[in-house]
Amino acid sequence: MTGDEIRKKFLQYFEDRGHTVVPSCSLVPKNDPTLMFTNAGMVQFKDVFLGEEKRNYNRAVSVQKCVRAGGKHNDLEMVGRTARHHTFFEMLGNFSFGDYFKKEAIQFAWEFLTDVIGLPRDRLYISVFEDDDEAFNLWVDEVKMPRERIYKMGEKDNFWAMGPTGPCGPCSEIFIDQGKTVGCGQPSCEVGCDCDRFLEIWNLVFMQYDRDESGKLTPLPNPCIDTGMGLERLAAVVQGRTTNYDTDLMMSIITEAARIIGKEYGKQDEVNVSLRVLTDHARAS
Repeated sequence: MTGDEIRKKFLQYFEDRGHTVVPSCSLVPKNDPTLMFTNAGMVQFKDVFLGEEKRNYNRAVSVQKCVRAGGKHNDLEMVGRTARHHTFFEMLGNFSFGDYFKKEAIQFAWEFLTDVIGLPRDRLYISVFEDDDEAFNLWVDEVKMPRERIYKMGEKDNFWAMGPTGPCGPCSEIFIDQGKTVGCGQPSCEVGCDCDRFLEIWNLVFMQYDRDESGKLTPLPNPCIDTGMGLERLAAVVQGRTTNYDTDLMMSIITEAARIIGKEYGKQDEVNVSLRVLTDHARAS
């Protein structure tokens, strides 16, 4: 399955379920002095989440072009040196503005990954916020996820906030086990390990609180859903690649760059890193 086919399947799946397909917004956000570049799918919907803007739909789906080259989400120094970090990437996302919530978001994500994309159920793992018993139970009851494959994590990993104050909430992440040969080899390796064995592919954010300056959390009157999944990561998993750079989304650029500089990709680490950096920056430019 090509990267383009994944894009189309994602948009079609959610459009068939009442979501409005919204085009990717500009890489330079409009009317948002807090950001230099659009770094997530939710950026163009920020005012909707804050209740400051209304749209003529309450379900949306997009494939957002993103750049992360500084600030909170800065992957610049990791580009080319890891299998999964980029300055430019495409984020698949579905959103609910006061319409559906945790149950439907979990069901949609599971059905898309397993039935549409065809990922093996027995290789998928879940993380939830440690205090979010509702999400834990939904994974168990709605998709029959074994309890031992659901990990409860702390606020650092599984609680999302737009900023120090404002909308926030717990999140639930979906991981795929890429096998021991991809991992660090440590006996303690599990979901949450920094190696690539358990690869995060989708983050479901349950925006259900408003945090004030004192840190108090007040339930939002209309909870929202904000999800994000990297197209490049999913393509690597589907195409059986251990690095995003070896997918059809990038290999044509790598091949041409290698031809131009007269080097062969895949032989030397130093050359591989250089070609990956060239490819990433070419996509971002």
